[in-house]
Formats: sequence, C-alpha cells, structure tokens
Amino acid sequence: MDTVYTDEQVSARLAQVLPHWTLEGGWIRRKYKTSGWKATLMVVNTVGHLAEAAWHHPDLSVSYAFVTVKLMTHSAKGITDKDFALARKIEEVLMWQPGTEPGAALEGTPDDPRFKYLKYD
Repeated sequence: MDTVYTDEQVSARLAQVLPHWTLEGGWIRRKYKTSGWKATLMVVNTVGHLAEAAWHHPDLSVSYAFVTVKLMTHSAKGITDKDFALARKIEEVLMWQPGTEPGAALEGTPDDPRFKYLKYD
C-alpha cells in the first residue's frame, strides 16, 4: 500500500525538490506557460508519454498558452511517492535546456521568440 503524506510533509518535500510545484486542494500541481497552442500540445504530449510509461496519470488543464499538471494517487486518496516521482520526471524533461549545459553537444532552442515554445522559470 502506498504511504500517503501529510500536507506538511508534502509542502516540505516540494520546497526541497520541486520548488515550482504547489499543494492545492489535495493535489500537487504545476502550471507550465507556453508560447501558444502548438507548444501547449507539445507539452501535453510529453506529459502524456511520461504518464503512460509510468502508468500514473495526472489531471491536465489545457488552455491556449498553458498546461496545468495535477497529481494525486487516486487509489490512495492522497499524495504518495508516485506523485513526487512523476512530477520530478515531468519537471526534468520539460525544463531541460541543453544549450545551458557546460560542454553540451546540443545547442538547445535558439534565443529567438520565433522558436521559443516553453517559458522557462
């Protein structure tokens, strides 16, 4: 059985490992801002792939220029390690900026509004 964390435990862990995520209404959540509809669909598809591979499915709110990801382990009726693990993977993949890594072979998205699709924190 999954261990369900208290609100205090969840808030403390988010502050340590997922500072852009919040606890609201029994869910951990994060709003990703995009440059528009095509970028929003890229984010949704990326989150969808990660969720399906993990077999742990978030609730998504999708709009023209943002995606809100909400996680809670439904079967446990609370926040468990599954939620933290998937949130970390989503954060890692969506916020990856290869051009900022020292000695990176990949350049990353050009610093030009025509090509930017995700608004990094």
